[in-house]
Amino acid sequence: MKPILIAIAGGTASGKTTVVDEIINHFHSEDVAVICQDNYYKAQDDLSLEERRKINYDHPNSFDLDLLFEDLSRLMEGETIFSPVYDFKEHNRKKDETTAISATKVIILEGILALYDSRIRSLSDILIYVESDPDVRFIRRLKRDIHERGRDLDSVIMQYLSTVKPMYDEYIAPTKRFADIIIPNDTKHDVAIEILAAKIKDIIK
Repeated sequence: MKPILIAIAGGTASGKTTVVDEIINHFHSEDVAVICQDNYYKAQDDLSLEERRKINYDHPNSFDLDLLFEDLSRLMEGETIFSPVYDFKEHNRKKDETTAISATKVIILEGILALYDSRIRSLSDILIYVESDPDVRFIRRLKRDIHERGRDLDSVIMQYLSTVKPMYDEYIAPTKRFADIIIPNDTKHDVAIEILAAKIKDIIK
């Protein structure tokens, strides 16, 4: 049976991962595979760390969308892929390290621009956009980048104002129009997840 592909997009720290986890809770873990779009940032081995820090990582051109589409297509054909692994502290892909991902009943693609590429949208069975208040997203990102990604306060603020917010307005928010479901993540969304899980199970049957 052809896998079901669900693409989940939304601004930085909007709660995409939370939604993914809630969907997974409705299925056996072996039936769901998650692809993180962040792992498909382009390799920047020819640049210094200081140069890599200056890259606009919220622009579509920072992603290797061709490789992502190729890997998703192979998964949909039942093949196993070897996804790149991205290191946020080094701002680059990890060398000689990949993650093996096998085709499962449900494949979830999660990322800020998961709905951007028309080829990926055409592969997907369900398109989801997770929406959250901008102030809440900024606070979540600030905490995450400092505690998990080794960033300092000033660099997070500068990056947010110079690239994150402008790119959200220009490229990410407009993909909302492609979504089958828009989930507000400022309040409880149990009903949305229950309906979505029921729809997925119905497709599987």
